[in-house]
Amino acid sequence: MAEIRVDLRRAPKPRAYEELHSHIINVLVGIDDDIAGMATISAMVHDSFRHLWTGFYRQVSPTLLRVGPYQGTLGCLEIAVGRGVCGTAAAERRTVIVPDVRMFPGHIACDERARSEIVVPVLDANGALLAVFDVDSERTATFDEQDRVGLERIMTWFAGVGRTVAR
Repeated sequence: MAEIRVDLRRAPKPRAYEELHSHIINVLVGIDDDIAGMATISAMVHDSFRHLWTGFYRQVSPTLLRVGPYQGTLGCLEIAVGRGVCGTAAAERRTVIVPDVRMFPGHIACDERARSEIVVPVLDANGALLAVFDVDSERTATFDEQDRVGLERIMTWFAGVGRTVAR
């Protein structure tokens, strides 16, 4: 496979996410291994935007998330559902955008350099939580509604049958 390396940091976000989504589909179409998919998505999002930390926390029990494939410094190994930004997104089954993590009650600092964060739940077709996708930035207010829309679209595709049939 040819190397796909795309720097989308300077592109308008809607176009950047459209291009990234297309690249992810092209790389993962036909792959039905969740871990390979998570690893590939983490690498492609991380490399495209050069974030501090990019990756998945998988739901391993009703009350526990465990680190999955990621890019960046050492992540927290486990996070309780309902605790921190990842646990909140998991418990509430909704995307959480935090412009300044120092202002989020109960924020878990896996890397002290993190200043803003977005966490997107990964839900199957029945609404069951599979994982959360967590992205941290060294800058405050990095993430916005455009990031939410772009990342939710990628996670919806990943969690659905889209992994084996390009949409």
